[in-house]
Amino acid sequence: MQCDLVRGAFPFTNEANFPKRCVKSRFPALVRFDKKGLLYLGLLRKLACVSIRDSKQLKPSNSNHKPTIQMSSIVPMISSGTAGPLGVLHLPRLWQKASLEAVGKLHSDYPGCGKGYDQMVLSGLGIDREEFLSYIKSSKPSYVQLEEWILSKKGGSLDQAAVKKLNDDIRGYIHADDTRAGILSSAGRKDDGSIKDAVNLNNLDDWATFYSAELK
Repeated sequence: MQCDLVRGAFPFTNEANFPKRCVKSRFPALVRFDKKGLLYLGLLRKLACVSIRDSKQLKPSNSNHKPTIQMSSIVPMISSGTAGPLGVLHLPRLWQKASLEAVGKLHSDYPGCGKGYDQMVLSGLGIDREEFLSYIKSSKPSYVQLEEWILSKKGGSLDQAAVKKLNDDIRGYIHADDTRAGILSSAGRKDDGSIKDAVNLNNLDDWATFYSAELK
């Protein structure tokens, strides 16, 4: 008969039906019975306790210790140059960042919904910022569900002229010289003037941040 003491599968309640040979071979100090023939479970109860450890420290001697739960810190890796089925650039990245922030998993270097490309997309689509963030937080939509929600707000279709203008604005946005220099320096690339557009500079920034956070 198999013993499974620590996990709590314990069908034996008295001395007569308790398989002592099993416990003696593994836990010799536990084989004690009181006057009624019931197993003394003091030490066994301690063995059955499960300690919750956080990733960095453990304080077994402090009964008031509350383990720290380390949340994920995710670098958004979807490029601003990526569009979903609706053809809107940066929208997949905005969805990822806002969704990660809503569940407390976005890397601290990034805003869930900033004033740059994020606001450009919302303004270009005619979507209210607070309504968008509220929807992300309450519904936790997949990307496809987000696009469907946007279409429902826009009467089932998007103004393609507005989408084209938005996409052109995103592709054509140029970072300031000091911003470009800082990004290239952090990425370890010489500023030779060949990369000026914000989309590619932001890609380099994401990759450098991911490398430092996850691989270095």
